[in-house]
Order: sequence, then C-alpha cells, then structure tokens
Amino acid sequence: MHPDTIATNLRASPTPEPLSLVADDVHFAYPDGHVALRGVTLRIARGEKVALVGPNGAGKSTFMLQLNGILEGRGRIEIAGLPVTKRTLPQVRARVGLVFQNPDDQLFSPTVFEDVAFGPLHMGLPADEVRARVDRALDLVSMAAYHDRQPFHLSMGEKKRIAIATVLAMMPEILVLDEPSAGLDPRARRGLIHLLRSLPLTMLVSTHDLAMVRELFDRMVIMDEGRIVADGQTDALLADRALLDAHGLEAP
Repeated sequence: MHPDTIATNLRASPTPEPLSLVADDVHFAYPDGHVALRGVTLRIARGEKVALVGPNGAGKSTFMLQLNGILEGRGRIEIAGLPVTKRTLPQVRARVGLVFQNPDDQLFSPTVFEDVAFGPLHMGLPADEVRARVDRALDLVSMAAYHDRQPFHLSMGEKKRIAIATVLAMMPEILVLDEPSAGLDPRARRGLIHLLRSLPLTMLVSTHDLAMVRELFDRMVIMDEGRIVADGQTDALLADRALLDAHGLEAP
C-alpha cells in the first residue's frame, strides 16, 4: 500500500473515546467471609451519566467504595487511566468525587465554606485557589449564598447540595453518588434531578429511584448478588418486566 494511503487511513481512524472508569474482574469479600463482588467488569466513558441499580445487598455500595480505595479487593480499577493502588490513593481520591447517602457523614465543619474548602486545603493549594474552588463549587450547586451558614442547620436537600459541592471543589474526574434522592421531599428531589442533569461531569449513581433513572440516565447497569447482570439503554431495560422482576426491581 502506498505510504500516502496508509497515512490517510490512519488519520481517518476514529480516536478511542477516553474512559473515566475501567473496572476489570473486580472481586471482594468481607472479613466474615461474605462475598460481595464476583467479577465486576465495567467501563464508563468520559461525560457519561450511568445509573447503578439493584436490590439491597447486590454489591453496589461495595463496588463504589472500591473506586477510591476505601475498600480493596482483587481485580483492576483505573480512574482516567490511573490505577487504583495504595501508592496512588491521594491522586485517586482527588479524581473520584464520592458522595455518601447521608450528608452528615460528609459535613463536619462549623461553616459551609470550611467544609467545601477542606479537600482543596489538604491538597496544599494556595488560599486564592481554595477560595476560587469553593466559590465555583457552591455556584454549581446553587448555594453561593451559604458560605457562612452552619451545615447542621440546613435542610436535607441543602445538605446534599453542600456534600456534592465538597467533592466538586476537588475537580474530580467522576462523580459517584450513593442514593442521592433518599430522604428528600418532592421539591428537593426535583431540584436534585435538575442539578445532576446540569453538572458537566461523568457520573455513576447508585439508586433505587427508578423514576429518576428513567428521567436522567440514558444508560443503566443492574447488579445482583455481586455481579453485573444487565448493562444497556435505560428505556430498554426498564421495559423488560421479566428482567426487573428477576432482580427485585419494579418499573416506575
């Protein structure tokens, strides 16, 4: 083949889409012998928003805690090409914005500003950069006026927004949320859906709220008994009543 033809073909080849998350054959067992993950393999492209659903005990939370090294099992996990290892944990935890179900597990400072500034400060960033990151994160969650508020006086919906801001201030590669709509009244839930839709980030969201999944996520991953049992277009999976019934899920 003529060299010019080869060069043209190379230029025409599609560039692989960058991946925010790669998980290959991930296993995990707790010290009591309970096996929580049985060979989980998952890839999420940069910019994708993916719902992770399944019954209680399916392994969803265990898998999410593997992503930033809180739990360590067997298998390979990479965040934007960075392997999750003991050596890389500081960098990994800056790239994985993990938001717990209960915001009180994440908010512990006297003021909102201090909570949101905590991560950037511990990254060793200068004061001006810390303040800029706090301002940006609070703007993104529509809480710019809350700098000096005391977190424990806020509503559940407000606390969840501040908890999200604490990880946005780290400028993560992927936002990982555990049951974000749990405990919210209808207005706060609606506001959360608008917020998650607006954030320009890769997301993996574990939830039982299949109505939110249908509205917000094009892709849905179903876990059960430590395995991924389905991964595909949300509308198609939600329309498969036999699949949902088999894994303890109800169509919204």
